[in-house]
Amino acid sequence: MSPTTSHLEKPAIAPQLVLGIGVLSVSTGAILVRYAQDDASSLAIAAYRMGAAFLVVLIPTLVRHRGELLSLPRRDLGLATLSGLALALHFATWISSLAFTSVANSVVLVNTIPLWVGLLSPLVTRERLAKATIASILLSVGGTIIIGLGLEHDSQSTRHLLGGSLAVVGAISAAVYILIGRNLRRRHSLLVYVTVCYGAAAMFLWLGVLVTRQPVSGFSGSTWLCLLALALVSQILGHTSYNWALRYFSASMIAISLLGEPVLSTVFAFLLFHESLTGLQAVGAVLILAGIFLAARAESET
Repeated sequence: MSPTTSHLEKPAIAPQLVLGIGVLSVSTGAILVRYAQDDASSLAIAAYRMGAAFLVVLIPTLVRHRGELLSLPRRDLGLATLSGLALALHFATWISSLAFTSVANSVVLVNTIPLWVGLLSPLVTRERLAKATIASILLSVGGTIIIGLGLEHDSQSTRHLLGGSLAVVGAISAAVYILIGRNLRRRHSLLVYVTVCYGAAAMFLWLGVLVTRQPVSGFSGSTWLCLLALALVSQILGHTSYNWALRYFSASMIAISLLGEPVLSTVFAFLLFHESLTGLQAVGAVLILAGIFLAARAESET
């Protein structure tokens, strides 16, 4: 546990358990998205996910924390809205990436989040990058190049490259979301923060759906079930568990926990879609995960 938690009240539930639930819940997201993409656009999937999640948290927030919500300082309201924008960008790009590349490639690249947390944190704290963080960047870049080499002779390599690029953008935006959340969760209750954050994300995503005129109805029953599961399991149980834990762990520790997602998602994809990594892609993925681990550990030690 982070040293910064010593002054906090002892939680009723072990933070490690909550993180474990969060990892398992978030890992279902890529699979549910892949099923939903047979019927719905990536942007619509993201919009429904965040819109439904916002409605779920809004009512208990109004009942239990109306005063805190209405008295939220303007600066913190702006930061929570910015966090929602980053979350919206994360889902819009990552979910889109699943339409162009495999679940394994997408979740490995989108989970370079700890690397970006390590890079972006010094911009806020003005701390210099540790040597281990620099080494981790080189490892991760090398892993990305190796994954690209594994796709070189694939007739769909351009699509894979686009999918990978979208996943990386999703990782950077998720890092911004986590860092802002770490800041705000020190001062505000979980429900107030996620209500503003999820609400802002839903607003930006639905605006994108309307501007691009994406279809929002006529889906099959199984697609609607996937959208509901994305909101309740992947978002409410998954992301809200992370946001709860941000009060007790540093941003880097939360990012480390996300490393369980590519492992579980790849297993799910192998079982359900018969997807597998090539030898070069597996080596690249190992290097990326090693780089992420080193970056997160270096950030947590500073």
